[in-house]
Amino acid sequence: MRSPSQAAAPRSAFADLPLLAVALVWGSSFLAVKHLASAATVVPMLVLRFGVVLPLLGVFAWRGLRGLGAAQWRGGAALGGILGGIFLLESYGVVHTSATNAGLIISLTMILTPLAESAVSRTAIPRAFVGAAALSLLGVGLLTEGAGLHAPSLGDLLVLGAAVLRTAHVLAMSRSRALRGVDSLAVTWVQLAAATVVFALACPFAGPAPWRVAAHWGLAQWALLLYLALFCTLFAFFVQMWAVRATSPSRVSLLLGTEPLWAAVFGIALGGDRLSALALFGGVLVLLGTEAGRRAVVPSQSAHPAPEPALGTARNVHEAIG
Repeated sequence: MRSPSQAAAPRSAFADLPLLAVALVWGSSFLAVKHLASAATVVPMLVLRFGVVLPLLGVFAWRGLRGLGAAQWRGGAALGGILGGIFLLESYGVVHTSATNAGLIISLTMILTPLAESAVSRTAIPRAFVGAAALSLLGVGLLTEGAGLHAPSLGDLLVLGAAVLRTAHVLAMSRSRALRGVDSLAVTWVQLAAATVVFALACPFAGPAPWRVAAHWGLAQWALLLYLALFCTLFAFFVQMWAVRATSPSRVSLLLGTEPLWAAVFGIALGGDRLSALALFGGVLVLLGTEAGRRAVVPSQSAHPAPEPALGTARNVHEAIG
């Protein structure tokens, strides 16, 4: 007979493939957004994308939504406002920088979140993590130098702002008493709906109406929109719900952490991104730093029972930017 550990190994390996697929589609979504939207159509694109996601996700979330109280609706809506800001910063950032830069810079969320949690809870953070954070920040500095050392581009700064806002979203989510123990599917739907309201309110001031943009899209644009909605959001969401029960949270974190690598692969191979030797070295430092930082904090988490996944966070509903 096989031991329990031997029996668990195939199950974990089986869970790895869908998780890697999620990391892959998240990495590709930066390039998808860059091809789909321009500075004038970012907000209409987001309205259309969420207009596809919300009804489909609502079919599965309906039962949980009926059980939400007023405080939970308000809490989810407040977090959704932050989520809307994240989508806007990421999308505009991708438009104004390369898909490779965007994917690597947004990965700083994995470094910023533990640092912020440590500051808020006033707990010490491992020295190894501090070193990894410094390595990542150095990498971002080199990555954004372009053809010569200069200030980061507008797009780089917008994506960096999105990483900071993602960190704030994760902290707010974890500290929201009203949302503790609440169905994650329902909370995610409320947040996405609130973010859509943000986009709808911004539409009159940020480009043409969504229906006008939709009317001018061809088959390629609609294919990209459906890819972002169905794969980068819905597929990623449900895979995580399943995987966090089939494997450990630390394994999920490590596998999904390959997203910036895939962003660089797609950006360079398909997007035509060209990095100088110094910028390429910076990208490698970002990958090494975020991976080392994640490994420095994840082992301590794995000692605890697997929690209900925080699928309402910006990264989980992906965003991706997507």
